[in-house]
Amino acid sequence: LKPEPGRAIPLPFDLDAAIAHGRVLDAMSFAKQMVIDCRGHLLGRLASIIAKELLNGQQVVLVRSEDVNMSGSLYRAKLKYANFKRKKTNSNPRHGPFHQRAPSKIVWRTIRGMVPHKTARGAAALDRLKCFEGIPHPFDRKKRMVIPAALKVLRLRPERKFCRLGDLSSLFGWKHQELISRLEGQRKVKSEAFHKKRTSQVRAKTEAFKKVKVSAEDQKVLEAAGFA
Repeated sequence: LKPEPGRAIPLPFDLDAAIAHGRVLDAMSFAKQMVIDCRGHLLGRLASIIAKELLNGQQVVLVRSEDVNMSGSLYRAKLKYANFKRKKTNSNPRHGPFHQRAPSKIVWRTIRGMVPHKTARGAAALDRLKCFEGIPHPFDRKKRMVIPAALKVLRLRPERKFCRLGDLSSLFGWKHQELISRLEGQRKVKSEAFHKKRTSQVRAKTEAFKKVKVSAEDQKVLEAAGFA
């Protein structure tokens, strides 16, 4: 069973259940804003799906772009990026093309290449996209989704080599990998504390409901209303 392209699953998720119940995006195809966690996704597959969603009118926020995966070894990725860096305007290099170093900008540029960005429609689509390293506020408090059709564990054979986009960026001048890892560590501590507090509240509420005793008259009213 293969998930359809573009369908997203909320995190945390059971991978088998996510594939089996890939219909979750049908109900939220045009949510006001969709936050995608890029960790563990393949760059090209993720970019093509996001590009199509943007052109359809969806607002998309990509977080943890430094954890995007690319097929092929890091050495191969270094050679490809070094070749890309050689491309410039001979008469005046300041005219471009510009070689972005930050992972969020590399992801953004990859998506831009799949969108007709020189037309009004394409420019409007790109305006609906935001890319970030790490998970900044307020997106750390929103439900994050994954796209099964772009996950490395589903699309790349286990013996194949792959690399992280953040590692490639740090080799070519991105200087914030340690900062992002430190901020992410702080965020995970806060997130874990929030999760424990939330689960304890839900558990207490469930136990309180079980202890409630309803009178016979109220029970009849509830049964008549269909809440019994």
